Amino acid sequence: MTKLLQWLLGVSLIGIAWGLVTFDLLDLQLPAVYKEVAWPMPVYLLVVFGCYSLATVGYRVATFNDCEEAAKELQAQIKEAKADLKKKGLKM
Repeated sequence: MTKLLQWLLGVSLIGIAWGLVTFDLLDLQLPAVYKEVAWPMPVYLLVVFGCYSLATVGYRVATFNDCEEAAKELQAQIKEAKADLKKKGLKM
């Protein structure tokens, strides 16, 4: 099962549970408090997902590994390309 299918399954299960509680489709006769809490739940979940995403991206950026060897190699390739372009008559 791919990650996309896992997410779609989870979201659909939460959506079905939300619809059952909010619209009382199974005639469960739940207290009104449950409906009042369930009605704005998608907005709360969206905010929580946004906070989680922001925290994950921030963590990944903070712990990003530097590749010093690759940086040196790239600098050497840039110098080589500049020298090659100067030979061909391009002025920088």
